[in-house]
Amino acid sequence: MIASVGLVLPVLPVAAGLVDTKVLTHVLMAGLVVKFVLILLVGFSVISWAIIFLKVRLFRGIDRNQAEFAKAFAEGKGLTALYEQAQKAEKSPLTEVFRAGYVEITRIQRERGEAPTGGHAASFPVDNIVRAMQKTSHEQVESLESYLPFLATTGSTTPFIGLFGTVWGIMNAFSGIGATGSASLATVAPGIAEALVATAAGLAAAIPSVIAYNYFLNRIRTVHTRIDSFTAEFINFLERKIEKV
Repeated sequence: MIASVGLVLPVLPVAAGLVDTKVLTHVLMAGLVVKFVLILLVGFSVISWAIIFLKVRLFRGIDRNQAEFAKAFAEGKGLTALYEQAQKAEKSPLTEVFRAGYVEITRIQRERGEAPTGGHAASFPVDNIVRAMQKTSHEQVESLESYLPFLATTGSTTPFIGLFGTVWGIMNAFSGIGATGSASLATVAPGIAEALVATAAGLAAAIPSVIAYNYFLNRIRTVHTRIDSFTAEFINFLERKIEKV
């Protein structure tokens, strides 16, 4: 029995040393200011990841719905059939822009007392339709850009917030050195490690936010380009119909 106790006792200091090096231990031992900084950074990170998952899901749906609608338009379906498909499908920037153009066509026809053509365009000012579609296009792009400023803010500010926590922690560490009069590595290292946790947390919050912000901006540019191309195709379609009237 005594021998077994003797085998365990030498291991305990090593295990304790391993526990002291864990990040959680440094967080718990940090001062109030550093803990507040870490809580703030965790909040930024949680909100940023929520926005990232939301946008990823949104763009997946947009890609799927726009591909289906673009295929239907390329097949030469009539405007009424396309409008019915757009009404039934999940909303996407492309279908919303098409709806704006179709509604403008029907409004002009109604004001002129013309019956809906069901896929054939009467002679009317195309510029009105272009302006209606462009207005909706800008609104859709603006909607896609929602919450992205938060990602940009997170990417640009959290490293500095973490650096502030680190500087504050190092100041406290040196204050402790001055109070104890000891500057050995065993005295300095724990305080420095606690302070550096804030910098690591700031970078952990900033890096994904910057990557996601740039990625989503590129996706929005792609969607915007696709909308502009569709608008041009739609107007060409109307002008061809007008020439036949």
